Amino acid sequence: MRLSGKHIAIGVLWGVALVALGWFAWARLIAPTFEQSIADTIGPGDYRLETTSGGTFTEASLEGGPSAVFFGFTHCPEVCPTTLGDIATWQEELGPDEKLRVYFVTVDPERDDIDTLRDYVSWAPGVEGVSGTPEEVEKALRAFRIYARKVPLGDGDYTMDHSANVLLFDEDGVFFEPVGYQEDYDRVMDKIRRMQAG
Repeated sequence: MRLSGKHIAIGVLWGVALVALGWFAWARLIAPTFEQSIADTIGPGDYRLETTSGGTFTEASLEGGPSAVFFGFTHCPEVCPTTLGDIATWQEELGPDEKLRVYFVTVDPERDDIDTLRDYVSWAPGVEGVSGTPEEVEKALRAFRIYARKVPLGDGDYTMDHSANVLLFDEDGVFFEPVGYQEDYDRVMDKIRRMQAG
């Protein structure tokens, strides 16, 4: 049986309609749920770390106001000091009433005790250093989906290779968006403003 041009055209239209319907279902129903479920898994965990202000850093620390979490280490040659400098400019732009709560979590607990971290972050407004036992830091790395690896150097010393994103969390402690290393300033401020607006 040969199909007429009319039947072929109808078949093509049905195909286009089904593709459009599938895309609509993905864009409006499936993708937002998928993205939300992923966001819900970043941050929660049973880690319990110490902060440079004398408190504890747990999953509950992310609630109560917008915050940012950055993983790094005090012997970091470039990425960490640069990012702390960027954070300081964000805080200056936000002003005293809108400052983010920022947590700088070490990926190198062997060298970064609380006193070392306190000195390291002291110049960056609103930034608390976070450290703990290697076991608790490892729990936090898993909870925040952070990559970190010790890299031996030729002289017997070592450095750390690690994720360089700053993670933004809304006032409910839900992951909002990442900020890339040295991401465009205006784009970053737009993300923060959208997060604060809820």
